Amino acid sequence: MSTDAFLARYAERKTGLGDLALRERAAGLLRAKGLPGPRDEAWRYTRLLPLTQTDFVEPRAEAFDASALLARLPAIDAPRLVFVDGRFSPVHSTLPNLAGIRAGVPAFGTGARPDLDPLVALNTMLTEDGVAITVPADVDAGTIVLASLATGQGGRAIAFHPRHSVTLAPGAKLTLIEIGLGEGVYFHNPVITAAIAQGASLTHLRLQTESETGFVLSTVYADVATGGTYDSFQLAMGGRLARAEIHATLSGPDAIAHLNAAQLLGGVQHADFTTIVSHDAPNCASRQTVKTVLTGRSRGVFQGKIEVARAAQKTDGYQMNQALLLSPDAEMDSKPQLEIYADDVKCSHGATVGELDPEQLFYLRSRGVPAAEARAILVRAFLDAALEPISHEAGRAAMEDAIAAWWARQA
Repeated sequence: MSTDAFLARYAERKTGLGDLALRERAAGLLRAKGLPGPRDEAWRYTRLLPLTQTDFVEPRAEAFDASALLARLPAIDAPRLVFVDGRFSPVHSTLPNLAGIRAGVPAFGTGARPDLDPLVALNTMLTEDGVAITVPADVDAGTIVLASLATGQGGRAIAFHPRHSVTLAPGAKLTLIEIGLGEGVYFHNPVITAAIAQGASLTHLRLQTESETGFVLSTVYADVATGGTYDSFQLAMGGRLARAEIHATLSGPDAIAHLNAAQLLGGVQHADFTTIVSHDAPNCASRQTVKTVLTGRSRGVFQGKIEVARAAQKTDGYQMNQALLLSPDAEMDSKPQLEIYADDVKCSHGATVGELDPEQLFYLRSRGVPAAEARAILVRAFLDAALEPISHEAGRAAMEDAIAAWWARQA
């Protein structure tokens, strides 16, 4: 759909929506800027033409059968908040024993920048559902699963724009496991804002196994105060066109951000992992390790930017992107960046793109390992290093199972 089509849909529906002042501002921004195009540097490697050529409709209000998708959810012993076709589903959800849960309405939170990102403006304009999670001071809320299921709605191409927020008071802890599953053609455009107060810790694991004919464009804004931690990992395997964009701001001294990811792509899939880490205070640290495995004619993108403000002395920033090409037709675009205005910093970045090591393959083959199994061993070894930072056992097991299933489909 074009920008005009989205704006026309908003004009038809806005009388039934709340927060109109906020939405009107977003509509004005989208009207002025339009959707990202080839001239937008941040979208240089990811074109939205297939998205704009698809006519999306509103999800129907009646519930569609989500039982097959529910059965595919990893077995994680934790409360779960389930959204079906963009709508909160109480019947499929098990609410945590936490007073600070508000589900069923958009949770705008703070920190998102619709003025900088047209996809966030689009979400702000059209969002109709979401969840707000608030964890009180010094409370360990354990694990919560946030699941998004797209049923396909009988072949209808639907679009939905959930808006979620997470707020951790000083000393609070939470592990949020976000899972996306779907069937058919759809456009999933979620935005999450996270406010992490002094000494608080948010672990954010995302398993993206959406439909390979779907469009998934997600944005996360995380603000980390003094001594706080935002530890995220994404495994991206689904979507015809997928982009995950994370903005992490280290706004207080001794704050930490880990933005790690793995992308497994085949066919004609396109996946983009874009991060911006803003070091705005001294003695902060950030780590980014992104690994990509490409088969068929797929295309992977990594754009990682570390911004160090003048006041952010003693910054420690690191980013690494490694890609494994298993097909001569696959493509990887890597763009690590450093923008440093402080004097006393330790920052580094790097990128490698290559094929499987023929000497390692020969070593395994010479010891009787079949060719397919030898390739699998080397690919799994490559990916195991990406999973090492995940300390949550059930979350890591879910990632490992998803990788095993993906590789079985490639054989």
